[in-house]
Amino acid sequence: MINMTAGGICAAKGFSAAGIHCGIRKNHSKKDLALIKSCVRASAAAVYTTNLVKGAPITVTKWHLADGKAQAVICNSGNANTCNADGIEIAEQMSCLTAEALGIEAEDVVVASTGVIGQPLNLAPIAAGIPVLAEQLSEQGSDDACAAIMTTDTKEKQAAVEFTIGNAVCHLGGIAKGSGMIHPNMATMLVFLTTDVNISPAMLQKALSGDVQNTFNMTSVDGDTSTNDMAVILANGLAGNEEITEEGNDFNVFMRALNTVTVALCRMIAGDGEGATKLLECVVSGAKTLAAAKTVARGVISSSLTKAAMFGEDANWGRVLCAIGYCGADVDISKVHVAFQSAAGTVTVCERGAGVPFSEEEAAKVLHEKEIDIIIDLNDGPAAATAWGCDLTYDYVKINGDYRT
Repeated sequence: MINMTAGGICAAKGFSAAGIHCGIRKNHSKKDLALIKSCVRASAAAVYTTNLVKGAPITVTKWHLADGKAQAVICNSGNANTCNADGIEIAEQMSCLTAEALGIEAEDVVVASTGVIGQPLNLAPIAAGIPVLAEQLSEQGSDDACAAIMTTDTKEKQAAVEFTIGNAVCHLGGIAKGSGMIHPNMATMLVFLTTDVNISPAMLQKALSGDVQNTFNMTSVDGDTSTNDMAVILANGLAGNEEITEEGNDFNVFMRALNTVTVALCRMIAGDGEGATKLLECVVSGAKTLAAAKTVARGVISSSLTKAAMFGEDANWGRVLCAIGYCGADVDISKVHVAFQSAAGTVTVCERGAGVPFSEEEAAKVLHEKEIDIIIDLNDGPAAATAWGCDLTYDYVKINGDYRT
């Protein structure tokens, strides 16, 4: 059994975290530097943005994780350290300063940055802040670390679970940031995960790479894939289970635990999209193939017209069908059923590719809720998929119209 628990990034044994304001951001009330540490060297795995423009921290982190091991994560917000001539040097120096403060090797440090692209990153406040961070590391530090990686986020995003592998009680937790530039081709935004499960680096990478295809890769806010997207997981083995080195029951339990946390983070990220007022979940069933189900779910959740209709609480189901029609999936439109569902009830709006009578008043009640499901049955096969997104509001333009200035 997998149970939600408290602690976020520090729920697993042997992990501590901290977050402070060091001076990267002008607003002194906002934390801008986070640190996560395992008390021992850990197995490590990561996935990264597929954008050809990549932040310098991604390059450095790839180098450091080449051996499948890490012990700490340093992350700043307020500046992406992307498209800077000295970006690699800055990221490497962040690693060295962190390693020095913690008494570990620089190659065991994961580096991440998020914020404005193309602005020089001043190392001085980071250099001054890292020793303070190290002193403040705490097993209760998840909240502070989570706050320190936020940019336009309005809510902290963290989750954790407790589960059993063999006779060992295990934990897995994570924190995430993401509100804009959310349209994955990997696993978008920044996500840091920790676990005390004993698992080999190869199997940890397999688990993470497999999971993101059905979670972060199925989340979209605005159709923009960021330059600094990264999801990293550290597994320090302190739960004491027999090492997972191959697929089997233990690996499957670990995958379910990982998926429970990542789905929770996906929903938080989508629901906190820039300017968003509603969390949208698109559930597709009856597809010929899994690829078709995913394509339809992502196509609908990414449709600007559908997102705008959800903001306006308008049951304009034609926009859903339109998105299905152009998304590129092999679909027989004459078989498609569509319904909108929320805590207020369910309203069927389309059957066999055509509209059916429904109450606009009841539909408006359904769409007035903060969480809305778009239910699509393609009636053409066994495959299913789910995607997460949000509505498109006036505030999205306001936030991004002067994001830099």
